[in-house]
Amino acid sequence: MSTTINGFHVFTVKEYSRLKEMDAGSYISSDTFTVGGYDWELCFYPNSGDIKDTEYVSVFLELVNDGPEVEASFEFTLLDQSGKGVHNVNNVSIELYKKGEGWGYDFMKKLDLESSDYLKDDSLSICCMVGVVQSCIRPKNFTIIPPPPEIEKDFKYLLDHEIGSDIVFRVKGVTFKAHKVILAARSPVFRAQFYGLIGNPALDELELMDIEPTVFKAMLLFIYSDKLPDSQESMGSMSHMIQHLLVAADRFGQDRLKHLCEANLCEELNVDVVATTLSLAHDHHCSELKTFCMDFAVANLQAVIQTEAYKYVEKSCPLLLLELLPKIAELLQKTSLES
Repeated sequence: MSTTINGFHVFTVKEYSRLKEMDAGSYISSDTFTVGGYDWELCFYPNSGDIKDTEYVSVFLELVNDGPEVEASFEFTLLDQSGKGVHNVNNVSIELYKKGEGWGYDFMKKLDLESSDYLKDDSLSICCMVGVVQSCIRPKNFTIIPPPPEIEKDFKYLLDHEIGSDIVFRVKGVTFKAHKVILAARSPVFRAQFYGLIGNPALDELELMDIEPTVFKAMLLFIYSDKLPDSQESMGSMSHMIQHLLVAADRFGQDRLKHLCEANLCEELNVDVVATTLSLAHDHHCSELKTFCMDFAVANLQAVIQTEAYKYVEKSCPLLLLELLPKIAELLQKTSLES
């Protein structure tokens, strides 16, 4: 990695007509100036820096310091002294400099200079812009490893210790304290209830009778930590807990939680729960879960129709099971062709 330190110096050459009498290759120097921690000077050759070609005036930039090579670029501007602002600009890309070495060029023919607005009252001014490249040496194999993010742990700490809570939920006799602003940030339903057009920001207590306390607790855990409950926190089987959690996620607008529940139910699907899971997916518009359940049920049809869950769904939602018929027919046709 490198940076460029820029600076400039204006060199005014006076008594140009007298300087023309100098020998070719002879020069006058500017005052020393500093850019990027290095000392520089400009050299003006009134009869060129090349003794073989004396038609030009030449300008060179020279490093004054002892020491290692320096990377630098420069730009020479012959200033228009008529006030028109038509300056003559010449620049050079990055070069390496050592003490006593100079970089420059034949700037302009003497005849052109003497008939131009760059020469006034027997003097001319040259602005030199210098850019010194400074490299940064970084230690190798050095990395600062930040600790893992703790926002989930910090939010869960607020929930667990009821710090700053401003809303109380009473769920079938069990009390939960939470924070309205966090709930509103994570759930559009809570956002509307607390801060919407018909919401009540002063609301400090809610009673919920149509959700199990363990399910509500699991949903709060997800809102604060973005994590699903583990098997120890579930009521009965984990699949049963996730089914109820999916219903709660759909009710409170928790789309990510709903999709995570769908994925979990797909992974844990078995013959005993596929019928109820299919009904759940149908009721809560979980199209991917519904398709997976139907394919699973058809593939394991003989075992599925023997379960209590299937018999229950058959009575409660017979039209749903009718949707299995095309898939069953497709399977039978495929089996017939293969045999």
